[in-house]
Amino acid sequence: MSSISAVIPAYNEALIIASTVQAVDDTLARLTDDYEIIVVNDGSQDATPSIVEALGQERPAVRLVSHAVNQGYGATLATGFATATRDYIFLTDGDRQFDVRELAGFLPLLDRVDMVVGYRRPRADPWVRRFYGWGWNQLVNTLFGYTARDVDCAFKLFPRRLLDDVQLHSTGHTLSPELLIKARRAGYRIAEVRVTHLPRTLGQAKGARIDHIVRSLLELVKLRFEVAGS
Repeated sequence: MSSISAVIPAYNEALIIASTVQAVDDTLARLTDDYEIIVVNDGSQDATPSIVEALGQERPAVRLVSHAVNQGYGATLATGFATATRDYIFLTDGDRQFDVRELAGFLPLLDRVDMVVGYRRPRADPWVRRFYGWGWNQLVNTLFGYTARDVDCAFKLFPRRLLDDVQLHSTGHTLSPELLIKARRAGYRIAEVRVTHLPRTLGQAKGARIDHIVRSLLELVKLRFEVAGS
């Protein structure tokens, strides 16, 4: 069984992060003997880091990495990816909107593909977030060719060696599609699997803010020029 580094970005998720980390730890303990859980605290102003530190005392696989100030979703993922030490990286968000037990269905697919990515059907978010998500998917797949059914789905399993083959530059929400776009261009075989998406029960969603959307669009334009010039 391959070793796995779980990377969980977290920003002001004090109400739900313990439950998320516990679920990931329990799942990985059943799937592999060699794993770590890296929670990247992106400058949270609540008790997120202290909660994760306490969990690390109880669960040796759990590690906390912190940004002193908020740097953005993509920068948070990049920190987690750079910190990972195992063969595969499993990405999931800190808000527990996924059933992490479904990771078990991803592992057998690694016999025939290089990475496995989830897609949310149906997506259990308010209509505004679903609308933005639909538009974002359409835009990415139009600009770069088919990338994925759900480019932003935070339920991905990929080999850590991918990060040696591609360079990621986005610091906002564009990092997830950038990872997929560059993986496909590098010849990585990708399987897509439907995953359960659950309503957020605690905490507050952050991705639909106008400043985040503008930042993502600007990064996407830069990525388009980068890809076109390569």
